[in-house]
Amino acid sequence: MYVETINELLVPRITEPQMVIDLFAGCGGLSLGFEAAGYETIGYEMVPSAVETYNRNMRGHCHEMMLTVGQEYPEADIIIGGPPCQPFSVRGKQQGMNDARDGFPIFIDAVRRLQPKVFLFENVRNLAFSHKWYLDMIIDELRNLNYLVEYRCINAVNYGIPQNRERIIVVGHRSKFRFPTREVDKVTVGEAIGDTMNEVIEGCHFLTPAQDKYIAEYEKKSDCINPRDLYANRPARTITCRNLAGATSDMQRVRLPDGRRRRIVQREAARLQSFPDWFEFCGNEVQQFTQIGNAVPPLLAYKLAQSVKECYALDERPLEEIEELNMMLQPLFAV
Repeated sequence: MYVETINELLVPRITEPQMVIDLFAGCGGLSLGFEAAGYETIGYEMVPSAVETYNRNMRGHCHEMMLTVGQEYPEADIIIGGPPCQPFSVRGKQQGMNDARDGFPIFIDAVRRLQPKVFLFENVRNLAFSHKWYLDMIIDELRNLNYLVEYRCINAVNYGIPQNRERIIVVGHRSKFRFPTREVDKVTVGEAIGDTMNEVIEGCHFLTPAQDKYIAEYEKKSDCINPRDLYANRPARTITCRNLAGATSDMQRVRLPDGRRRRIVQREAARLQSFPDWFEFCGNEVQQFTQIGNAVPPLLAYKLAQSVKECYALDERPLEEIEELNMMLQPLFAV
């Protein structure tokens, strides 16, 4: 059911008159969700292999470039994106606004220049915790542009994705926005990759005896009850470029019936991220895994796009009401 859903639902079908710009688009996880919801997209991304993937699969076009403050854009009604999160991720050096990889000044500048009716961006959960001071600063800047800005920390597993993936979603608008409704049932790894996870797949990599030994020792020392393999009856751990492409003890792996462990392949990783089977990734193995691990799950993006569509259809509130609501929201959205 899950595989059939993503294969049939997540197909570009342009029905809406509004144009969507996707900043820091990657391979197009957000854009695919919005194109499946009916919007034409224009992407901006600096990594060549990700740009090639976007242009191979999307109806819209992705421009290969490094964005800067002051960048010129075509007119757009909606801005979406995933500003680079290395400055705030747990794995990064967490230099925040002093990090040249910080994409938020560019995103805010684009909103200031284009004045879209709605904007939305996704970022790592850590931004709302160890760097909440910077999230507050970002929100203040956007609210000063006369937007009602709301955010929520959501877990993709509650929205039909077979993976625990906590991320911050920030939305700016001038009307009313409702986040997608949480779903009760969780999609499991078995529903996503049950047709392949117990098999030897062409191109797969097995853990070496040394890796198996290291993992066994680590699990023993840490009193690990459940090894960090993928289990058919539960959702996956968070998919990241590091635990897909890296040959580490943390890699996303399955245990075969004969006891051997193998790293999952690109198509399995894509399924766990809700990419449909028709979606083709470009570049070498590491580049493809990086694209998959960094992407917004397209099925989650589709559900967010439906909420954006409902928001866009509503009349704008008076400026005084927006200011009043922003003041009320500040204590309500302390994650």
